[in-house]
Amino acid sequence: MTITELILLSLGLAMDAFSVSVCKGLSMKKIDYKGAAVTALFFGAFQGFMPLIGYLLGSRFEKFISSYSHWIAFGLLGFIGGKMVLEVIRGNEDDESAKEYKLDLKELFILAIATSIDALAVGVIFAAQKTPIFSSVTVIGIITFVTSLIGVIIGNRFGSKYEKKAELAGGIVLILIGVKLLLEGIGII
Repeated sequence: MTITELILLSLGLAMDAFSVSVCKGLSMKKIDYKGAAVTALFFGAFQGFMPLIGYLLGSRFEKFISSYSHWIAFGLLGFIGGKMVLEVIRGNEDDESAKEYKLDLKELFILAIATSIDALAVGVIFAAQKTPIFSSVTVIGIITFVTSLIGVIIGNRFGSKYEKKAELAGGIVLILIGVKLLLEGIGII
């Protein structure tokens, strides 16, 4: 695999994390640079770590990963997106603490797993092609970190202007990403 192919692959893998990062930025009334960095670190680390796991597992579990990854991602993203939509619908305008962004590590963990499951299969491909794994996962992790950081900032700039509508849109986007991954996984698109 050439460096150009690896960079393009990394960008492709990072797009789900980028989209979710935009949604995280939407929920910040004022940019939280620590929160943005932690979000980007979660996505970058998981996106880099999952191909390593796939590489180590090899083709032994490829069918299981390929068969169910889209369902897992759909469930996780649908749950988080649905939770965001419900919070907007149930929102209480008088509750100032509800408007304040809080870094939720458990939610980030779930989102990082959901957006990086497809990278497991990439790791299996790396094993089959005898691709140098450590340099590959480093490039994937760094590119995902940078795109996720940019995503949070873009989401914050957009979200600070439109607040609740942007948060609602963010939840819907997460659900749609989950549906897209499911439809791709079952071969409809």
